[in-house]
Order: sequence, then C-alpha cells, then structure tokens
Amino acid sequence: MKMKINSEYSGLLYSLLLILVIAVSCVQKRKYRTDEQVAQFKEPLIKINKYLVKKDAELIEDYAKRHKWKMKVTKTGLWYMIYKKGKGKKAKEGKIAAINYTIKLLDGTLCYTSDSLGTKQFKIGQGGVETGLEEGILYMREGDKARFILPPHLAYGLVGDDNKIPRRSTIVYDVQLINISN
Repeated sequence: MKMKINSEYSGLLYSLLLILVIAVSCVQKRKYRTDEQVAQFKEPLIKINKYLVKKDAELIEDYAKRHKWKMKVTKTGLWYMIYKKGKGKKAKEGKIAAINYTIKLLDGTLCYTSDSLGTKQFKIGQGGVETGLEEGILYMREGDKARFILPPHLAYGLVGDDNKIPRRSTIVYDVQLINISN
C-alpha cells in the first residue's frame, strides 16, 4: 500500500528536516587546536616570514642602487629618503596630514596618483593608510618631498588591494607633505 503525501505536507516535512539538520550541526562541539598543534605550525611560519622579509629587502636594495637613491632603512623595513626639504611644521601623531603622491610598483607601473584621485588626508597614528606611509610621514615636515619604498608587510600585505596593487607587492611612494593641521 502506497502512502500519498499531500504537496503541502511535503514542503512542511522538508522544512522541518532542514531545521533539524541545522540544529544538529549547530549543537556539535567544535574542535579547537591545542597549543601543541599551533606550535608545530608557528616555527615554520616564522622561518618563512623571515625569509620573505629578507628577500624583499634584497630586492629593494637592488632597486635603490639601480636608481642611485641614497635611502635610509628603519627597523621595520621602510626605505626612505627626503629629497627636498621644506620649512613648515613637523608631522606628529594625532595631526592631520595632507599629501600629494604617486604610487608605483617596482616594475614602474603607475597605480595611483593624487593628480587623478585628489590630495590624500589622514590622521597620523590612526591607521586607515599603509603602515609604511604612516611611519614615513613622521620623518617629514610641511613642504618636504620624500620617496618611500614599502615592502609588502608595510604596504598591502599578502592580498594586495583588490584593484591595482597585486598580492605581496613592494610599492614606491613619492610624497609631498602639503599641510599639517589639527
């Protein structure tokens, strides 16, 4: 004997089954990694990161030498040079910086420029811009022109910017600090 289920009841039955599956999956205990499991990945990842940072530094050093730029390097890995001195206020954390800029890749590809996007303004020390730009701006005063080379970890990191800057890219910033304000 076949049982015939009304379509109204079959929809209800499927809905109840779906709810039951979701409820069961939410109740299951999650398995978290133990400290030992995390530790086994930590050391190799640190080694890989150190290797990549070293290779990035070598690439930047070669690039700067080819262009005959005399650059300084910070502890974080930012390469910078101030090639025109201004006479204005010194940049400080908490102040608002207004800059004109160009951003290029090491292969010379132009990514962004204030000529097309407008002057960039940001509060120093608050984030919202590349870590290397925030660090570099602190070496400047109004009227200065500088060049920063940001390795990936101070720029857009492993993923790029989902637009013009590819993943793990080193970028070259040419910056003019126009104004420092409150």
